[in-house]
Formats: sequence, structure tokens, C-alpha cells
Amino acid sequence: MTDADFLTETRTFYDAVAEDYDAHFGDHLAARPLDRGLMDGFAGLVGEGGEVADLGCGTGRVTAYLASRGLSVFGLDLSESMLAIARRENPGLRFEQGSMLDLDVPDGSLDGVVSWYSTIHTPEDRLPAVFAELARVLRSGGHLLLAFQTGDEPRRYEEAFGHQVALDFRRHRPERITPLLAAAGFALRARTVREPDEALGEPTAQAFLVARKRLEAAS
Repeated sequence: MTDADFLTETRTFYDAVAEDYDAHFGDHLAARPLDRGLMDGFAGLVGEGGEVADLGCGTGRVTAYLASRGLSVFGLDLSESMLAIARRENPGLRFEQGSMLDLDVPDGSLDGVVSWYSTIHTPEDRLPAVFAELARVLRSGGHLLLAFQTGDEPRRYEEAFGHQVALDFRRHRPERITPLLAAAGFALRARTVREPDEALGEPTAQAFLVARKRLEAAS
């Protein structure tokens, strides 16, 4: 599958289900105190007023939460329908359309990057390119927060919320992702695996990695 194929498939899927997705999941962070705690820790590492990108922001729930923690954050997503909801619900925040594989962001301009379940549709052979792009836009010593479902086998959906749209949902093991981050110039700072919350309908454990872009030697 080419980049254009999986990006188009992802955009088409979320454009079709955006309103239903928002109605179904609502404020998902309200029921996930451990997840919020990880975001609070990330915000503390970045520091008050730090420049942060929430990549694959969807309806902007995470973007808004990070902003409430004192970060200067903007959201980016492939789907204009998801972004329309994000802008409607968070009129004071900035949201842009774009791809994590080709960010319209200057080199070394961000203090933090969040990828909250936004690499789960990316083919594994494209993850090194994604992580290299995230490292490119981070300042030396900047932080990355990465969240994903754990597992080995992808799951393909051919329908969602009554819409006939298809998309692959890919799961990963933290021990496979960590070397890819290291190759892109990151040093792992924390690895958390949360057991699935059956009350929330989670079928798998959830992984959260915090990594720091390695400090560049002074010239």
C-alpha cells in the first residue's frame, strides 16, 4: 500500500464517521484518569507555554486538554470533517489539515509532539518515516508522547456506525516501537502499559511511551 492509499483510506473513513464518532465517544478522557495523568506528566516535562503539536487530533479532545494544562498547542488531522468538529467545539484553538509524514512545520520549532492513537493506521514499514518527521520538528531535548493499542495482528473494519467504509487498525508492541524511536533520535523516558478497561469496551492493553529527542552537541 502506498502512502497515498492509506492516507486516502484514513481520511475517507473519518470524514464519513466524524459526527457519529464524536457522539459515541464524547469526552473519552473523563473516564480515563490514568491517561489524563500521563498527559499531565507530559505537560510538566514540556513546561508552561511550551509549543506542542497534537498530531492526528481528531475532534480536538486531547488538544483542548493539553491547552488546559498550560501548553501552547495546535491540532492537525487528515480529516476535514473531524477538524470541523474540533473547531466548532474549541473555537479558541488552532486546527490544521495535514499528514504526519509531511508536516508543514519548521525544523526544531516545537517543544513537544503528541501522537495519541494517531499512528494506528500507518503501515509498520512507514513508522520510521513518521518518527523521523516527528524528530525533525522537535527542538533538541523536546518530548514525544505516543499512545497505541498493544498487539500483533491488525484488525480491518469494513463498516463503522452504519457507514460502509474500510480501514485497518494496527496494534504494536512497545518493545518493537522503542528501537524505531531510538533510530529516529529519541531516548525513551517512560513506558506505561495499562490493562484494558472492560467497562470502556477496550479489547487490548494500551501502551504509552514518553521519549525525548536526544540533545544535540554544542557546536
